[in-house]
Amino acid sequence: MEMKFETAMLRSYFIAGTQDIKDERPLEEVLKQALEAGITAFQYREKGPTSLTGSQKLELGQRLKVLCADYQIPFIVDDDVDLAIKTRADGIHVGQKDERVTSVIDQVGNQMFVGLSCDTPDQIQVANQIAGISYIGSGPVFPTGSKADADPVIGVDGLAQLVKVSKLPVVAIGGITEDNITELPKTGVAGTSVISMIAQSDDIFRTVKTMNQTFSD
Repeated sequence: MEMKFETAMLRSYFIAGTQDIKDERPLEEVLKQALEAGITAFQYREKGPTSLTGSQKLELGQRLKVLCADYQIPFIVDDDVDLAIKTRADGIHVGQKDERVTSVIDQVGNQMFVGLSCDTPDQIQVANQIAGISYIGSGPVFPTGSKADADPVIGVDGLAQLVKVSKLPVVAIGGITEDNITELPKTGVAGTSVISMIAQSDDIFRTVKTMNQTFSD
């Protein structure tokens, strides 16, 4: 039974891989806390010099998928069609520098929904013409330390412009904190996707509650 995409899934969207957990806790433990706290989506993004590969990456992905399924929250894989299919992911997220989104849509068919990163109005205009994309991830809104290859910061105004151009719901990403998240609802985004805001939070329940309250209907 595949999970249908809903815009509400973008409200509090947690992205993480083992490289994002800076203490001794296993990723599963952090994810379980985030699920308990009320995140609306999880993306498994295992990237970087210390990240898992091969069977370790697959086995962890399978365990994380089961956890998400227990809470009926979508399990999304970052840019790895093979892993997404093997873990029976609910969605896959593709970046502009990754495999072309049209080829990903062809490969996953109706098995899962597809998200695409877009940081310029031109990229969004292209995405508007492609059938099979469910949502857009836009940013970085603020300066970020989580991604070594992050694009230039677009700011709150830049984000608002992208939302205006997009026919699809947009989730904000990049440098979002409990202090600056309140600037985002006015842009028209559906929610925020964060790595360190949850992965390095001193109180995951408080953090996720802040995310959900900021974007409550």
